[in-house]
This record gives sequence, C-alpha cells and structure tokens, in this order.
Amino acid sequence: MKLRTLLSLCAVALVPFAALAQTAVTGKVHGRVTDPTGVPKAVGTVGLSTDMGHTFKYTFPVSATGDFTGDGIAPGTYSLVYRMPDTPEGKFIDEIDNVKIVAASDVMQDLDMSRAEYISKMTPDQQKQVAEFKKKNADVMKTNLLVKNLNADLTAARQNIKDKKFDEAEALMLKDSAAKPDGVPIWFELGNAQLGLKKYDDAIVSYKKVLELDATAKKPNPDQDGAAHAGIGEAYARDGKPDDVAKAQEEYDQAAKINPVKAASYLTNEAAIFMNANNGDAQAAAADKAIAVDPADPKNPLPYYIKGQALVAKVTQDPKTKAWILPPGMEDAYNTYLKLAPTGPYAAEIASILKELTTPVETSFKATKKKG
Repeated sequence: MKLRTLLSLCAVALVPFAALAQTAVTGKVHGRVTDPTGVPKAVGTVGLSTDMGHTFKYTFPVSATGDFTGDGIAPGTYSLVYRMPDTPEGKFIDEIDNVKIVAASDVMQDLDMSRAEYISKMTPDQQKQVAEFKKKNADVMKTNLLVKNLNADLTAARQNIKDKKFDEAEALMLKDSAAKPDGVPIWFELGNAQLGLKKYDDAIVSYKKVLELDATAKKPNPDQDGAAHAGIGEAYARDGKPDDVAKAQEEYDQAAKINPVKAASYLTNEAAIFMNANNGDAQAAAADKAIAVDPADPKNPLPYYIKGQALVAKVTQDPKTKAWILPPGMEDAYNTYLKLAPTGPYAAEIASILKELTTPVETSFKATKKKG
C-alpha cells in the first residue's frame, strides 16, 4: 500500500519536470515586417525554413500592424521568409538568412525591406518610386510634427492669455506666425495677446490678417471672422482716439452681421468696453443695439444695466426743488434689468440708485404769493 502511494506521488511529480524540460529546449522569435517605404505589412505569413524557403518548419501570421511572433521553435539556424497570401508556391517576398534560434530565448528579427540589400535588387523604376514616396512621406511627417508643435504652442498661448501673461503669449505666437504665416488661429491669438499688452495698432494688424487669410479659405469661418472684427473693434474703442470711435462701432456691427448667433454678445461687449473707456454716448448706443437683438432675453440683462449707467451720468437736479431730473430711458433700463435679473449682480446697486433718485425731495421752498 505504501509503495503504491509513493509511486503515485512520483508520477505526479514527473509531469512539471517534463514540461520544464520541453520549454527549455525551444526558443521564440518576434519582429515586424515593413515594405521598402517603411510602412508595416498588414497581411501575410512569416516562415522558418532550413532549405532556402522551399519548405517551412514553422509559419506565423502577420498582424494588421505588421507584427509576428512564434514560439515552440527547435534551436537552430533558419531562413526567415515573408510571403503574401498571393505569393506563388516556392516564391517569397523577402528572406533573412542565418537567423539563430536559441533555447529559452526570444529572438527579435525584423524583415525590413527598406534595407540597402533589398533595395539593390529592385529595378531602377521601383527604386525611384520608393525614393519619391519616402521624400513625400518625410515631408508629411515634418508637416505633422510642425502642426503638433503649433497646436501645443496655441494651447500654451491661450492659457497665458487667460493668466494675463500676454508677453509670453505674444512671443510664442510671433515665433509661430513666422513658421506658419497662413495659420489663422495663430494670428488670432497673437491679436489677443497684443490687445492685452495694449499694443492696439499691432493687434489690429493681426486681426486683419485673420480676415485676410480666412477670405481665401474654401469655407470661411464666421465664428473666427466675427471674433476678429470684434477684436479690431475693441482695439479701436480702447485706443482713446476720437476718430476711431466710429471705426470701432463699424467693426462691432460687422461682427454681429457675420455671426448673428453671437450678435448680442459682441454688442454687449462693445457697450462694456466703451463704458470702461468712459465714452457714455457710445456706451448707450451699443447697449441699445444689444437690447434690440433680443429685448427680453433673461440671459442677457447686462445691456440694460450698461445703458442705465450711461444715462445716470446725465441726471440733473432742479435748482429750486432740488428734485432729480432723470434722462429719458434711464429708469426704464434699470427697471428692465431688475425684472429680468431680480437677484443679479447689479440688482442691489440699481435698487439703491433708483431709490435715491426717485424719492421725493423734501424742501422748505414755498412759492411767494402775489399781492392782490
């Protein structure tokens, strides 16, 4: 009984040792198959032969990425042969001689048809075609790398502008506009950076470059063009030149016309910028244009506040009664803001202004009675 049990245990123990012995005497191979232009082959088989490719000891499929792997290979020296599905019997596309498979090792061996040995066997016409393709492909790769770098710079510039690091954004976009003079987004962000730096004349030039380039495009971008016109308008509005006020208004009107979806936004910004520039008349005019786009838009009550702020500066006081005389439209503008945004950020300020200006003023003034 004991002997039988011992023999059973020995038999069980022999199985893994046998598996280990089998693994130890075989090897592996892996690699990639690429054509003369460097493009991976997506079909075919790779075989290991000991008779110059006439017969194969092992064959492995080539994946869609051109890769192949094989294991369980007896150690030895082989020819590594690549064949396409339509390759005639006894023929092959490429061959690598003297590939040594070592026990318990994974050998890497590519079939790279762009090597000089393979190219030299091609006809002159084939070699010319390969050379032309490589040059074209190299140009494409160079362009792709440039685009990748430009996109990274654009992302960085936009973040710099957001962080008010306008000088860093300008430096990046100046460099990139020289590398790619037809890059519309580059000129646009350059204009934004220059606007932040108060280089208004430079910003106008950059934004106009956006419009010039987009005019030649097969499909002009109204969003980009509208933003460029608005940028030019802002530069004119901020530069402080009296003659440029009309130019700014014209540019904002053009932005609203080109991209009507954002008309209210452009015109509201125009009003806000003129408010910052202390130009009350232009401020009120722009606010009226923004209101006219959609008079009851609850998402855009700001034009009413801006209009009220422009008109409140025109409030006068009766010299006798001391009562406030409100300019036409001011009270309506403020009240409309409160109706659309009763808890808006300017609601408390407006309520305070209206309370002060509309509360009757107590006065001791009395009219002198005429003597009869």
